Amino acid sequence: MRFTKMHGIGNDYVCVNCFEESVDAPTELSQRISDRHFGVGGDGLILILPSEEADVRMRIFNADGSEAEMCGNGVRCVAKYAHDHGLTDANPMRVETGAGVKTIELHLDDSGRVASATVDMGEPILDPPTIPVNIPQQRVVDLPVRTSKRAFKMTCISMGNPHAVMFVDDVAGVPLEQVGPELENHPLFPRRINAHFVQVHSDTEVTMRTWERGSGITLACGTGASSVCVAGVLAGRTGRKILAHLPGGDLDLEWRQSDNHVYMTGAATEVFSGEF
Repeated sequence: MRFTKMHGIGNDYVCVNCFEESVDAPTELSQRISDRHFGVGGDGLILILPSEEADVRMRIFNADGSEAEMCGNGVRCVAKYAHDHGLTDANPMRVETGAGVKTIELHLDDSGRVASATVDMGEPILDPPTIPVNIPQQRVVDLPVRTSKRAFKMTCISMGNPHAVMFVDDVAGVPLEQVGPELENHPLFPRRINAHFVQVHSDTEVTMRTWERGSGITLACGTGASSVCVAGVLAGRTGRKILAHLPGGDLDLEWRQSDNHVYMTGAATEVFSGEF
């Protein structure tokens, strides 16, 4: 099977062109191919497929084999691959995901290849049963959540997949290896959760770290950064347009009042191709 290794600011995936390849057991394959010692290595597996309602379709599987609805960094990689490898010349490009069809504006370099992309991430979901989170309120904003060692205040959002955002004074001091798994599997979250810890520098700039559902600590999370943008507004900590610093690089986010959509801009990179 041919594959291409790609990443969006360090959030790395093994991508398979299913216009040409056939994958019969993606859950098993994702576990094998994502292993950084015995496989190719990555945060998961992305299948790029034909679509009946968009230009291409994306299926994404975490490193543990679970299928995710959406990935902001991954969908930029899909758009870059589809454009650079001639699957479609659409710009903007429409990509079908488990969280609906996403529209992506491609920013090309001098050679005509995709350097970065702006993704219309859609409207944030704030209704607790839909996120889902087991809290009987209209919105979950700055509500307490406790782990075995520490309590946080969380704001919960779905960007097609569930996120809990915790604002902290020192993001580097959070013991992510300990609190991440506890929060991911907390009984408040029936479908588990992506947990993000955020330090606010100003109303336009933040630094964040992520524990990603099914993958653990990752260098970046696009849907998570989109959720951080929304959470900052809801909790009164940032404005609607922010620069987010993630371990793998930076993302520009904007929660626009005009259409209530979140827009995310960031790089996408092709690393290498091979045969598995």
